[in-house]
Amino acid sequence: MVGQAGNGSAAVGRQRFLADAAARGLPVQIVERLAARSLEEAAGILGITPAEIVKSLVVKHKDGTFLFALIPGDRQISWPKLRTLVGVNKLSLPPADVALGATGYERGTITPLGSTTAWPVYADVTIAGRRISMGAGEHGYSAFVDADALTAALGAVVADISEPN
Repeated sequence: MVGQAGNGSAAVGRQRFLADAAARGLPVQIVERLAARSLEEAAGILGITPAEIVKSLVVKHKDGTFLFALIPGDRQISWPKLRTLVGVNKLSLPPADVALGATGYERGTITPLGSTTAWPVYADVTIAGRRISMGAGEHGYSAFVDADALTAALGAVVADISEPN
């Protein structure tokens, strides 16, 4: 795919996101938004609560593979819960350049949809039954999607993997 002039790889990221959603039959709504310095600021711009923004976190196994953890913005990963679920004793958040290499997306735009590698997806149970916002593959854009449709389309494991911030 060719990106828009002056927007190169970022536009390609949004196109990958949309193409993957379409291929999965997953309805998504993309909205352009002002740049935000924090998740709370992004929520304010979008007129939603931080809990309605789902962070797509790239998590690294010690064997060098990755997974996505979908966590509501008002919560954080519970490392003991996620390690138990995955059946490993060590997981970590990789540096930004490693996450980019694993997904093709920069931090702040990461989403399992359109990732350059289809890593396994683990979604926190608290997103179930909600309309959520998430990264859309490009800075300045957010996607809205039904969380249940998203987790079904991704074949995600939905479980208790978070704790309050």
